[in-house]
Amino acid sequence: MIRVAVLTVSDGVAAGVRRDTSADAAVGWVAHHGWSLVEHRIVPDEAAVITAALAEWADRGAADLIITLGGTGFGPRDVTPEATAPVIERQAPGVAEALRAAGNETTRFAALGRGLAGIRGKALIVNLPGSENAVRQGLAVLEEIVPHAAELLGGRTEHS
Repeated sequence: MIRVAVLTVSDGVAAGVRRDTSADAAVGWVAHHGWSLVEHRIVPDEAAVITAALAEWADRGAADLIITLGGTGFGPRDVTPEATAPVIERQAPGVAEALRAAGNETTRFAALGRGLAGIRGKALIVNLPGSENAVRQGLAVLEEIVPHAAELLGGRTEHS
């Protein structure tokens, strides 16, 4: 069973002034696939807090997939990619490229996304934008990638 951790990065959600519909979508997606949601945490747009959560989950081996929601745009407090970069041991640029390409099919603003994807230990870490629609699009891309990525990261690398 694939274990998923979700980190919502949002000043508004952390302050309780905005509803976390993106996390609702992500949690529903995990349940739909019969996977295990091991943790969902909400943090403000603070790089040190984001970095600490990602490193903690990956280093503990808590999740096969760690998804961040929000903080990937051009806003002055959008620091999720910068907070993710020092956590990643190996980049997975093809995943981030696939997410942006899928987004470009519905909005030209997907090109403004700065999200990263990479590996730490046996966890795939993926930054998704904060909007519910962008999260749903990103999850549609990930649902085909994640099972195979989890097998590979778990050491099951044989080819048939």
